[in-house]
Amino acid sequence: MIVNILRFSFKDGTTEEEKAEVLAAMRRTSTVESASYGTVGQDLRLPDDGFTHTYCVGVEDLDALERYMHDPVHLAGDFVIIPHLGRLSALRLSDDPDPGLSAKVMALHEKKVVKYPEWGQLLDSIPN
Repeated sequence: MIVNILRFSFKDGTTEEEKAEVLAAMRRTSTVESASYGTVGQDLRLPDDGFTHTYCVGVEDLDALERYMHDPVHLAGDFVIIPHLGRLSALRLSDDPDPGLSAKVMALHEKKVVKYPEWGQLLDSIPN
């Protein structure tokens, strides 16, 4: 299982309606065929760190991860979600003991950026 955890906060000025739209897009993404499970909601860690919400999704393996990354629902959702993010922190983990798994995951990410350069530019637009 490969688990992707995204802690995030919204940009200042994001309306409650826009926040609801972003969370709905994340919920749709977490239910695509390749996702084994997913959830999104309030972040329960320290409020001082600036993150207000967390998204978590699990996929079975690299093949499922690649399908997840290229799923039309996921791709469309990112163009709804990302413009409203003020901060983003990603954490990935896996129960797969393959020592090369991290590099394989990164290679899938890089392949997606090449295939969808506008998506890569969108990711780069998230403020640090």
